[in-house]
Amino acid sequence: MIGRISGILIEKNPPSITVDVRGLGYEVDVPMSTFYNLPATGESVSLHTHLIVREDGHYLYGFASQDERAAFRQLLKISGIGARTALAVLSGMSVTELAQAVTLQEAGRLTKVPGIGKKTAERLLLELRDRLPKTLAAGGMKAGGGAAPHDDASDIMNALLALGYNEREALGAMKSLAPDASVSDGIRQALKQLSKAG
Repeated sequence: MIGRISGILIEKNPPSITVDVRGLGYEVDVPMSTFYNLPATGESVSLHTHLIVREDGHYLYGFASQDERAAFRQLLKISGIGARTALAVLSGMSVTELAQAVTLQEAGRLTKVPGIGKKTAERLLLELRDRLPKTLAAGGMKAGGGAAPHDDASDIMNALLALGYNEREALGAMKSLAPDASVSDGIRQALKQLSKAG
């Protein structure tokens, strides 16, 4: 398995790129979320990769983050979802958005991705529910769209879950937290929100 590739980016033809590694040119397919963050051609690039071996060839997929690659691998485990569809999902939304859609079971977000119909979206939500880390969904839930520091959001989320709230309630409460709230303040503010909602 090729787990990582580092070299010079020599070609960009979305969704495919070519990376020169000491004279060998590797063709790598990437989701648009990764593509938009690539450096200019001629500059060095490093990607987390996933290799798929089929009868008709070897296919290498590249990702800017380990979270993207992990989500891609989980999508591939779902019956009827191939690499192209998995790339389309990650091109249409970030991993955090995907995790939030799964946690809140929002099929509408997924049906906006080309090639994903209502039934496929519902199957994805159901099968991914216990496969994506809950901390991913928590990571992007701060006010104003700014992500909380990853560990803080995760700690607040875990505390709310431990107190008996479900994921939907916990995420809903976290949306209104101040971006710079500490873990203890965040938990206190979230509990205040939850008591109002109750």
